[in-house]
Amino acid sequence: MTEPSGATYDEFSMFADNASEVGLPWRGAPTVRRHAVEVAPGRSVSALVWGSEAPEMVFLHGGGQNAHTWDTVALALDRPLVAVDLPGHGHSDWPCDAQVLDPWAMAEDVAAAIGRLAPDARAVVGMSLGGATAIALAGAHPEVVAALALVDITPGVTREKSSDIAAFLAGPETFASFDEILERTIQFNPTRSVSSLRRGVLHNAVQRDDGTWTWRHQLGRPAGSSGMHVGSVDFSALWDVLEGIDGPVLLVRGALSPVVDDADEAEFRRRRPADRVVTVDGAGHSIQGDQPLELARILGDFLAGP
Repeated sequence: MTEPSGATYDEFSMFADNASEVGLPWRGAPTVRRHAVEVAPGRSVSALVWGSEAPEMVFLHGGGQNAHTWDTVALALDRPLVAVDLPGHGHSDWPCDAQVLDPWAMAEDVAAAIGRLAPDARAVVGMSLGGATAIALAGAHPEVVAALALVDITPGVTREKSSDIAAFLAGPETFASFDEILERTIQFNPTRSVSSLRRGVLHNAVQRDDGTWTWRHQLGRPAGSSGMHVGSVDFSALWDVLEGIDGPVLLVRGALSPVVDDADEAEFRRRRPADRVVTVDGAGHSIQGDQPLELARILGDFLAGP
């Protein structure tokens, strides 16, 4: 893959830009490596491992995203952590013969990756589709979810609430140029800086041999696969799973996001009366992109406990 300038793409070369954009002091390149975990014969889940000590947190991104969506949050937290590429996203393989990405099936792959990379993590953080997967993970493999932070997602999500996400992901599968794929991204993310979106596209897209561009999550799909995004399936059964989780659960809402509404918050509070809900001003659905420092502060407090 190449950047538009023809320079070789280096996924670890942009951290200083992440830090500079939000005013974080730059102390030199962080220790980050990419690691692949085989979850089935010939199929692996890829992840970014931050730091050299045992990871304290695991991060799961949203549909159509990848592990690099957490870069600025990871820099701000300055803790050892793992950011996973969900199956079918980033550098992770698509589940064999799967026509739809299902949170329960993805949770099995994620559990295998956590077991290898972060078996003693103190919290799992899941955003959007990653949050739904994290709920399923906590239900099926509670031993790897000591605490759970949900970033702008509940089982109450619907197609209507996530219509903007669906519209973006339903766009063209290929683009004639990098500028074209970036322009579409800008149109759907009016509150974000162009520089941050450019980094995001570089991490999340690949240039084909014919010069056109496509999203990484378009690669490796079985023929006829429709993929999946938040709201494309019914997540309501996850309410009972969420209610039964033993450890603490934090819900973080974006004040500008339609994905989690007041009714969802009320249902969360009814089912988890001892747990906290935090609303982040100036943030839409992707709180990690809109307000990364505030999200890092909130997650740091959650990890520290009462």
